[in-house]
Amino acid sequence: MEIIREISGIRKIIKTARENGQSVGFVPTMGFLHEGHLSLLRRARKENDLVVLSIFVNPLQFGVNEDFGEYPRDLERDAALSEENGCDIIFSPMAKEMYPHGYATYVDVQRLTEGLCGASRPGHFRGVTTVVTKLFNIVTPDRAYFGQKDAQQAMVIKRMTEDLNMDLEIIVLRTVRETDGLAMSSRNANLTTAERSSAPVLFQCLKQAEEQISSGERNPSTIIDRITKTIENEPLTKIDYVSIVDSTELKEVTIIKDRVLIALAVRFGKTRLIDNIIVEVEKCSVSCANQKSTAPQSPMQTSTTKAV
Repeated sequence: MEIIREISGIRKIIKTARENGQSVGFVPTMGFLHEGHLSLLRRARKENDLVVLSIFVNPLQFGVNEDFGEYPRDLERDAALSEENGCDIIFSPMAKEMYPHGYATYVDVQRLTEGLCGASRPGHFRGVTTVVTKLFNIVTPDRAYFGQKDAQQAMVIKRMTEDLNMDLEIIVLRTVRETDGLAMSSRNANLTTAERSSAPVLFQCLKQAEEQISSGERNPSTIIDRITKTIENEPLTKIDYVSIVDSTELKEVTIIKDRVLIALAVRFGKTRLIDNIIVEVEKCSVSCANQKSTAPQSPMQTSTTKAV
């Protein structure tokens, strides 16, 4: 496995792979890898000849007073994990390589970025879509892999690739969770012992919400109120948002029907965590029954989108 720092270096490798008729799978990350990232790598390994993972803590997607400086970094650790899980190339550029002096071009996706994390983190998704566009242009993958934990991000990137006619497939894999239900995240490493003890309340609330819907509750305000009260009873928490939106345009719903995304963002001390589940109303009772006999997972199945 190689670690490449320069854009010219990764392009040379991709060019050779293309000349040899190889397919390219790509896993974009900000590093400090966990099992969620590694599951994406393993899937990419199964489906592609060459597997590239990027590690780049993107300054454009962090706002003022956010945790850019505190975001965990450990390239040596990440390299070992990547190699063990089928990665061929790590592309880990410096910020000045991605955003040289005079940089002035950005990518914006409308509508889908207005609510949820887009509302609470202004400019965040412009940073995400800009860097992902650049990475797609550099790596030119056949397939790119993302996690459902970042549901809004995955939907935004799917929309971007479709709207801009990017010739690649976006594959979204279900959220990987700890045994107590906490969604795996690089930011979990920043939690204190007490905060980590409280953090599983997020998934507990999502499961309770799913059970309410299974029992016939269709008023989103009732479900949101219960989630809010449960989280506020936990020490060290500060709610950013709790929202129930439709699963296509991410608009808040007035009545729960068809397929909805239940999403939340909560701070535990200084660490902001997000989580979500997608609930299909007619299938909710079946989903709830199935999940009682399996390890905690998002009910979202793997999804793919091919831009044309």
